[in-house]
Amino acid sequence: MLGEKIGEGSGKVISQRVLPNPGGSPKMETTFQGSGKLMGLASNETGTYSAELRPDGTLFGQGQGLVMGMQGEVASWTGQGVGLPQKDGSIKYRGAIYFDSKSPTWSRLTSIAALFEYEVDAQGHTKGQLFEWK
Repeated sequence: MLGEKIGEGSGKVISQRVLPNPGGSPKMETTFQGSGKLMGLASNETGTYSAELRPDGTLFGQGQGLVMGMQGEVASWTGQGVGLPQKDGSIKYRGAIYFDSKSPTWSRLTSIAALFEYEVDAQGHTKGQLFEWK
């Protein structure tokens, strides 16, 4: 069941590159940076994910990232999701991420699974929301 919203943010794709995938489908690596809130605290985030095109036209993505709070909080995450390309050139991802944090303020994140909605438009602008999975 979808629980409370624990994060949201927006940002920009800062780099992309095509990854080797011998014998496989096309695969792209994307890095983004953004700002928002995590557990009610202002934060900055950098994340990198790779997305592989599947035969049905969807994308399977997996990645990792780092979130830093304005008071010195730090959390890392890993996650996976499915991307749905849209006719306007945007992509909508839905998936799950898992955090690790030694920061007292964010330590609760290590004991939960979080579900995300992440979108990137054709110009590389990103936005996302994060919910606790209960």
